[in-house]
Amino acid sequence: MKDNKYKQDGVDIEAGDVFSRYCNGINKGTYGLSPYVRIEDLSRGNFRGPKGYVFKNLPAGCLETAAMDGIGTKVVIIIASGKVMTSASNVIAMTAMDITRWGGLPLLFINIFDARTIGEIGSETFSLCKEVMDGLKAIAHEHKYVLFTGETAELGLCVGSENPNAKLMFNWGGAMLGVYHPDKMILGDTLAPGQVIIALRDDFRSNGISSVRKALAIKYGPKWWDNPEALEDIIACASPSAQYDRLLNTAHGWFNENPLQSLIKMHLVVHLSGGAFESKLGEDILKPLNLSAELDDLFEPPEIMKKCAQWREMSPRECYKTWNGGQGAIVVVDENEVESFLTLAKDFNVETKRVGRITERKEYTVLIKSKFGDETLLPY
Repeated sequence: MKDNKYKQDGVDIEAGDVFSRYCNGINKGTYGLSPYVRIEDLSRGNFRGPKGYVFKNLPAGCLETAAMDGIGTKVVIIIASGKVMTSASNVIAMTAMDITRWGGLPLLFINIFDARTIGEIGSETFSLCKEVMDGLKAIAHEHKYVLFTGETAELGLCVGSENPNAKLMFNWGGAMLGVYHPDKMILGDTLAPGQVIIALRDDFRSNGISSVRKALAIKYGPKWWDNPEALEDIIACASPSAQYDRLLNTAHGWFNENPLQSLIKMHLVVHLSGGAFESKLGEDILKPLNLSAELDDLFEPPEIMKKCAQWREMSPRECYKTWNGGQGAIVVVDENEVESFLTLAKDFNVETKRVGRITERKEYTVLIKSKFGDETLLPY
């Protein structure tokens, strides 16, 4: 009788090998996507074999960097929605933007996919795992990222879910590798009163999702994922994260004939994760410069975000500390660059609008006119 104790204990080596080969095929299909990355395959045909990479065609003086992050608890909502291909949009957005926001260029992605089980070959769980990776493939091809390598692990009870009957339980993290150039950094040090703040539209990204899940439980019950009446709202909560990087990389001049020359001068880029209005914009950047910001015309929060705020009984102040309020990032430019940026954004199908200004006040503040309800002025 064939030995299968390890499979009985939760690790299916045969399924793991098939899945790894599938992922390796996806990775290899991205190796020629970027003009800035060369992959050296030293494996001699072994899909587990060694490979290396070289960054190329970049300005002299570039420094390699990396940013790590993960998808967080949004996986629970994504699985409940049935839209697993959207998973990759979140992990890529969380990692790439941590390079782009400082003026860098994200290029190459590596990841680790931890699952309770990937299932038997041909099972629904196994198919869902492949669908997750198909989503990563789609993002990579659209935005010209190289998928260098990855790791899959079946961790049994070490990976769980709020939904004990979820068809797939996983956690997904990764590292985006890219470059900075010392002469192309966006650090906020050129900010000045009167400059214009532009917001980039989005729904829920991968931040504040614990409060979203709690809101769903309050509205639809502790087993909200099993409530048919919740499905429309679950799908809305699982919306993919918008990808801003290639828009911002283009504006910053990375794809110019002279990459050191910006197409549009951006004085600041803030990735609006949880608490970012107060921390990443205010405490980190504006306060040390004795500057303030007035955000008096932000995007309307998505309807599902308003619903979650109502169900969770969150104040407008708490909403903007927990979620992005309908914008996944903000960019600061000079008045004479506003129309150029808005026009460029249309080419990348990114919805944008001017939402405020950098100001100078006697006492530092980030002042938000709330779009959650009564347009209360919220100082942070």
